[in-house]
Amino acid sequence: LTGTPPPTPLTASTTPELSTTPPETPTTTTTTSSPSTTTTGIGWPTPTSTTSSTSSPTPTYTTTLPTPCNSKFRSSKCSLPPMVLRVSEHLGFCLFLPGQNQCILIPLASLLYVCTQFFSLSYAPASTTTSGTTPTESFTTTSGTTPSSFITINATTTSTTLETLPPGSTTTSGPTATSTAVTTTGSESWWLCNCTKAICIEDNIVQVIPVICNPPPKPTCSNGLSPVPVIDADGCCWHWECDCYCTGWGDPHYMTFDGLYYSYQGNCTYVLVEEINKTIDNFGVYIDNYYCDTRDVVSCPRTVFVRYETQEVRLKTAQPNTLQVEVTVNNQLVALPYKKFGLMIYESGINRVVEIPELKMKVSYNGLSFSIELPHSLFGNNTQGQCGTCNNNTADDCMLPNGNIAANCETMADHWQVVDPSKPQCSPGLVPTRPPSTTPTQPCKESSICQLLLGSVFKPCHAVVQPERYYAACVFDSCVLPNLDLECSSLQIYAATCADQGVCIDWRKHTNGVCTHECPSGKEYRACGPIKEMTCKSRGQNDTSTKQVEGCFCPNGTMLYDSGIDVCVKTCGCVGVDMIPREFGEKFTVDCQDCICLEGEHGIVCGPHVCDQKKVTCDGEGFYEVTEVNPADSCCPLFTCKCNTSLCTAKAPKCSLGFEVHSYIPSGQCCPVYQCVAKGVCVHGNAEFMPNSSVFVDKCQNCVCTNDVNVSTQLNIISCEHVPCNTYCQPGYEIKPVKGECCGKCVQTKCIIHTADNSELILSPGDFKNDPHDNCTIYSCVDVHNQLIASTSEITCPAFNEDSCKPGTISFLPNGCCKTCAPVDSSTPCSVRHRKDFIVYNGCRSVDRVDLTECEGTCGTFSLYSAEANSMDHSCSCCRETGTTEKHVVLRCPGGHSMSHKYIYVESCSCQDTACSRPQSNELQNNEENDKASTLNRIKRAISLTSK
Repeated sequence: LTGTPPPTPLTASTTPELSTTPPETPTTTTTTSSPSTTTTGIGWPTPTSTTSSTSSPTPTYTTTLPTPCNSKFRSSKCSLPPMVLRVSEHLGFCLFLPGQNQCILIPLASLLYVCTQFFSLSYAPASTTTSGTTPTESFTTTSGTTPSSFITINATTTSTTLETLPPGSTTTSGPTATSTAVTTTGSESWWLCNCTKAICIEDNIVQVIPVICNPPPKPTCSNGLSPVPVIDADGCCWHWECDCYCTGWGDPHYMTFDGLYYSYQGNCTYVLVEEINKTIDNFGVYIDNYYCDTRDVVSCPRTVFVRYETQEVRLKTAQPNTLQVEVTVNNQLVALPYKKFGLMIYESGINRVVEIPELKMKVSYNGLSFSIELPHSLFGNNTQGQCGTCNNNTADDCMLPNGNIAANCETMADHWQVVDPSKPQCSPGLVPTRPPSTTPTQPCKESSICQLLLGSVFKPCHAVVQPERYYAACVFDSCVLPNLDLECSSLQIYAATCADQGVCIDWRKHTNGVCTHECPSGKEYRACGPIKEMTCKSRGQNDTSTKQVEGCFCPNGTMLYDSGIDVCVKTCGCVGVDMIPREFGEKFTVDCQDCICLEGEHGIVCGPHVCDQKKVTCDGEGFYEVTEVNPADSCCPLFTCKCNTSLCTAKAPKCSLGFEVHSYIPSGQCCPVYQCVAKGVCVHGNAEFMPNSSVFVDKCQNCVCTNDVNVSTQLNIISCEHVPCNTYCQPGYEIKPVKGECCGKCVQTKCIIHTADNSELILSPGDFKNDPHDNCTIYSCVDVHNQLIASTSEITCPAFNEDSCKPGTISFLPNGCCKTCAPVDSSTPCSVRHRKDFIVYNGCRSVDRVDLTECEGTCGTFSLYSAEANSMDHSCSCCRETGTTEKHVVLRCPGGHSMSHKYIYVESCSCQDTACSRPQSNELQNNEENDKASTLNRIKRAISLTSK
């Protein structure tokens, strides 16, 4: 081999195809001269001349593609130049080039061409000579980490020898390196690629040891779950670990990281998990419980908090006892999936999941239950809170904040309160005054749903996850809160735990509709669906997860378009803001943009929507321009002329009774034309009457509306007939009109008096008449307050003695009843005369006859001729009252009321002189009238109002 560089330099992106022929015989001899070398600035030695010779038949080797290599392998050891070599499974070396994070696998035979520029390579069978056998690939282990043989590299600036050494043997040879690389001595070791370990024996001697792993024994996890394989820190071998898995559900029931079951009915905010020794900035998971029954006895989870560095995630139940959860980050609502600052939030079936990939941590919540998954490798023996200590030992799960172990976890849980401003009644560290009860106070019959946990439905999971604790929780929920269907949460969390262990149970269809889960339109329920549903973007990726969850998924034959766009599609095209799937090349309009779905980075490309506008001009009174939605293209409005009669100036006239407004719109116009048109009715007063209907004019007429029309008024004619009335009345009665009546009534206008001979005597008010057969009986008629009163009066004559009369002088007084005469010489002296009679005043009469007095008698009166005076000398004397008194009497009136009346009572009488005069003709007439009035008054006084 000539010491010249290869035709194509070896870099991280180019791999030469090298082929050599290894020796067919086991003996190989290599001779290499020691060239002088120089060192470049980056530590690569540059050879000046190299000669080598070899004689052996060799097999053909081919290089492989570059494989990644971790950056921790970049440092040089034991005076090696900055080129790392490791033994591959094909007995080759991995060449790591400075500045590139890649290794290039090179067979040993091919490496000779390159390495002889810097090293001398030889094979030796477990000795320090330059001859030996080819290294073997057979490795057997007894502990899982130590190989039975290894390869030693002797690296110097002049030569490098590769030997196969037996276990425990070492070989050192060669001069000290002369390059500028740091020389390391001692037993320092480091990892190469593909689990190959390099050990620096001493100067310039490196042992390359491939690691062989034996399967470790599988432990038993106290939480009843299967252990998980975990890669060792060296990245080569693995071991089993029991991961931290804490769950809570119902009202509420807890399963700690190590599998300890308990129930706790607090209604504050508590620590579920925090670190004992803080290694993560602001890390913790917390829960907010609330009383979910009217008795404030049991509580349910409401909000799960996840804090990580600068972010606080809240998973809050939107509606009590439902699977509706809203997610906020730092008190701001976020849309899922969410990814920021090393934190991911997404939907997985019915759950909302918070994942921190750096911590390999997941927190799930669905409104009824939560679960927390932590890797034991990062959190083992370093958790505290209501989820306990994750160390595969339930003895210390009830640890208090001070490190002491409580007698039970119910007591422990109350000590993990945290300050929550929304719950001032809660005080962190408050010790409960009474131990909480985790069993119903009264026995009850558990729900039949709980029996499903122990029956055949869940039997496939019984061997993986024990159902007894979940059954106890289900019984508790069905007894304490029988009307909330909280027992469904026990079945749901048990099924979820089974699914996490690889056992899927389709259980909801066996609950007779009690625990059904409704899916939105376009989705279907599956009890066993993928943790992350396949999307158009992830369909080419291999999902290695075997775990399943329940939830709502896209129907068969469709897939989710994207994790943030909840639309199921048959073909992966585009989905825009209208959430409608489109195929590639499909054109559509959305938000008044013309769009096309293109395959590529941008997907949907849109431009302004073009409209074919037609401008209209609205002329004429009442017309205005309006923009309407185009049913054919909602983005392009229609401009039309609309008529608005409120814009018209002409107003409808006010028509008189019997007429109505008629309007019509001429063709091509907007504003109407008005006119008053007769309705074809009759009008009387302020009312309209239809033809053939009765019309009330007054009571004295029967009127009806006819169909005849008055030409002048254009109204229908009202025809009336007078109501027939009675025109005859009995004597003493007259027809008088009655207000409000169409016909008059016979009203008595005169008094009708029946005389002693049964004849009728009719008198007008104010008239009086003597009985035709008895002048001493007087009939009269009086109108008292529109009431006719007929009276019969008897005239009482003064005592009459015919013997005291002059013969031939007896005559009747004007009343025709009483007699009078010229007395004889013996005169009757003037004296008081008594009589009994009624007193009548203003139509009112005394109840009884009253004692009335008057002066009566003869006084000396004469008329003589006087010669001296040559005239008649008269001497007159009258019988007049000389003493009177005033008396009172009660009068009864026709209306029924009474009144007091005064009258004069004559006590004494005497003859008194009076002037005598001769009456003239007028005086005679007046005297006659006075006599007549006096007689009438006398007659009225004699009338008895009560006489018949």
